[in-house]
Amino acid sequence: TQSTWDFDMLRSALSRASSQQARRVGASRDASTLVYIDHDGKNVLPATRSAITAAAQLGGDITALVAGSGATDVVAAAGKLPGVTRVLFANGDAFNGQLPEAIAPVIEQAQKQFKFSHIFAPASAAGKNVLPRVAAKLDVAMFSEIVGIQSEDTFVRNVYAGNAIQTVKSKDPVKVATVRGTAFQKCAIEGGSGKAENIAGGASTSSEFVKQELVKSERPALEAASIVVCGGRALKSKENFDILFKLADTMKGAVGATRAAVDAGYATNDMQIGQTGKIIAPTLYVGFGVSGAIQHLAGMKDSKVIVVVNKDPDAPFFQVADYGIVGDLFKVVPEMQAALEKK
Repeated sequence: TQSTWDFDMLRSALSRASSQQARRVGASRDASTLVYIDHDGKNVLPATRSAITAAAQLGGDITALVAGSGATDVVAAAGKLPGVTRVLFANGDAFNGQLPEAIAPVIEQAQKQFKFSHIFAPASAAGKNVLPRVAAKLDVAMFSEIVGIQSEDTFVRNVYAGNAIQTVKSKDPVKVATVRGTAFQKCAIEGGSGKAENIAGGASTSSEFVKQELVKSERPALEAASIVVCGGRALKSKENFDILFKLADTMKGAVGATRAAVDAGYATNDMQIGQTGKIIAPTLYVGFGVSGAIQHLAGMKDSKVIVVVNKDPDAPFFQVADYGIVGDLFKVVPEMQAALEKK
């Protein structure tokens, strides 16, 4: 069918882009990249390591920028990332919550001082919040969620919910882009020897960080999990999601949900996978009662193995799945649970 052909074509094109990424882009010796480090106050978040990999493909020096109050552990970790030669540290309470109004001026100041050819950030909530403001301040184009690098000034990105691939070329003196974490391998956590330097920054006068409430869980983070169990609207209630939580715990995986399930109140917003949710690329994705809308596929199509359970044999998701089970999820999940517990 047309939808299958489009999806296969997309996978093939992304595979070609990945093979191009395997070698370093023929970059100018003058190339230098600033990478904004997304962190939780103690650790560099995994998506940032993908942005470092993207920066390394351009050649030249890599400078990391860490903004936060007393985030010395993050500075030390950033300095060890392969290829990083310098770590700029903006220290102060003004950077709590990673407000773009506070961080964008610091990046702008760093750009004026060091004249970077590229400014990258992971396509995380923080990265997507900060870099568009930076691009506007510098009066240059903003390239969102790049998935490939063809040259110093030419990038590849997905459009139309991943249904098409766009190649874009920038004529701006500095290229500003967020990097989709699932499109680039995460760099090692050691190998660099970046020296820390302080950089000035001030408090934002237009916004203030008040507090942050995070959902605490012993399960792996959805974006970093190697196994993801996902539920759709077919689960019918929030209580029924408990069977997926139990299954995920047995499989040592994370639990996600479709937008339809989130909108229906069956799951929380932080569990949403898709174009308007989180982008994931686990080793194993198992979807229960998920129809396979293109908006959802945009968030998980890079999964290594896709398993679908749906009682509708004509569900679009079966067209892209590696394995499929036509059946009632309320019967299949307990059977899978029992089989896993025997092992």
